[in-house]
Amino acid sequence: MRILFVSLAVIVTDQLSKLAVKGFSVPFLKINYDGMYEGQRIHVLGNFFRITFIENPGMAFGFDPGINFKLWISVFSILASVGLIVYIYKVRNQNFTLKLSLAFILGGAIGNLIDRMFYGVFYNYAPVFYGYVVDFLDFDFFHFSIFGKTFDRWPIFNVADAAVTIGLIILLFFYRQNQKNEEELNGQEISASDELSTESNKVEDNGKLAKGIEDDETNKGKEIPL
Repeated sequence: MRILFVSLAVIVTDQLSKLAVKGFSVPFLKINYDGMYEGQRIHVLGNFFRITFIENPGMAFGFDPGINFKLWISVFSILASVGLIVYIYKVRNQNFTLKLSLAFILGGAIGNLIDRMFYGVFYNYAPVFYGYVVDFLDFDFFHFSIFGKTFDRWPIFNVADAAVTIGLIILLFFYRQNQKNEEELNGQEISASDELSTESNKVEDNGKLAKGIEDDETNKGKEIPL
């Protein structure tokens, strides 16, 4: 289960980056970090890559299914995370690539779940399960439309979203590679079975031939009664 350290690294990186963008305050330690204001942009690589702070009330990549689904999204995320942990335990002795992909997905799911569950309470603007997800990675890739909405840039996302995407890509690659290996293995098994069947038939034919020769020799040695 050491693969869960990958999930932990994703969660820590995700949360530290979000706190660095949004800011935080710890009064009893007299710590106050303002961070960025919502909508602020920092150009890193011109317009291609910017740090743009927004708060997303919905799902990954800014998709918002509505406030009525907010609680169900959080509950589903909890159940999915528990299910992933159990499944990672079950496949702990299997291929590393499979476990790595699941660890990335788990870390990303928990990273955004923390926002939804606790940020509303921590920043004092919403009850548990109704917090907003902090997004800030802003890339200019290409224009496209999804869910009836047109984007002139890639939807702003965060480290957790990226981890889930990476995990899914690895999982799809692993599935295709594993399927290819299984097909090759099945082909080898069929070939080996055919060869074994051919050899078995040869042995059987040789046995029949040997028995026929033996019978002929026996008949030759018999005395013909007068």
